[in-house]
Amino acid sequence: MANSILSSLFLVAVITAIATPHMSLAHKPINGGGYLYPQFYDHSCPNALEIVKHIVAKAVAKDPRMAASLLRLHFHDCFVKGCDASVLLDSTGSLISEKRSNPNRNSIRGFEVVDEIKYALERECPHTVSCADILAIAARDSTILAGGPSWEVPLGRRDSKGASLSGSNNNIPAPNNTFQTILTKFKLQGLNIVDMVALSGSHTIGNSRCTSFRQRLYNQTGNGQPDYSLDQTFAAQLRGRCPRSGGDQNLFFLDHVSPFKFDNSYFKNLLAYKGLLSSDQILLTKSEQSMELVKTYAYNNDLFLHQFALSMVKMGNISPLTGPKGEIRKNCRKINTY
Repeated sequence: MANSILSSLFLVAVITAIATPHMSLAHKPINGGGYLYPQFYDHSCPNALEIVKHIVAKAVAKDPRMAASLLRLHFHDCFVKGCDASVLLDSTGSLISEKRSNPNRNSIRGFEVVDEIKYALERECPHTVSCADILAIAARDSTILAGGPSWEVPLGRRDSKGASLSGSNNNIPAPNNTFQTILTKFKLQGLNIVDMVALSGSHTIGNSRCTSFRQRLYNQTGNGQPDYSLDQTFAAQLRGRCPRSGGDQNLFFLDHVSPFKFDNSYFKNLLAYKGLLSSDQILLTKSEQSMELVKTYAYNNDLFLHQFALSMVKMGNISPLTGPKGEIRKNCRKINTY
């Protein structure tokens, strides 16, 4: 009986994965004009991918957390105005940086690694490789370095000339959002529930701050009741370094089992009610379809890795700037001045 259930769940996920648009997006016209395709720099900057790979590998060897940080940068970029490197812009007199938003402030990191990559690429092939493409390639390379899947990265994005603080505050899923709110935020980007669950699996690496999940530890759920979706022994362990007040910036592994390995332990943790964030655990408790996907990925690591790669390609195609739109920044932190 158990094997029958698992087989059914496996088939549901496989069918859904097959039905999900993925690699064909690599050659699909974007915004009525240009294309994204993996060979975009083959002639204009043939060493581009190797340069990114080398610098990302060096950064992750020095700081294993950097793999998750670079992956997260790509997410937080694409969910605001599309994959256009707007997240990298610093504030100026006329521009308010997305780095100041609630999801990003004192949280996102990896900008110095992007700067190093951009500097190296500008020396190799000036004014050619966009910062948006750097983020997409670095996210893929970071995933591989952590033991995750590889995929061909469609390329040809251009960089935005502006940022959106309001978009960053409103469009990026938050740790305390409801299931429906998170799903809506994904759907607004053209992503479905399969993408949402698979991409949430990126929390198999990385950290979260105490302030992002404290309310789960101290019955601050809004109704005065304990959060029964969190294993109470696990909660007691977390309280040791996440007190009722103070310690806001204390870091905790999102996946306490294999925090630096890109695998399906994240989904196994959810089945044990040991998902760190509320936004993680609700994938098991608030939707039958997402629950079945969580179970399927927990039982089948290969299927999770396969779908994650497909969903990353799909996410990387959110409203990129191509052709004459946008620009190729010389410095990823600021708009070009001529």
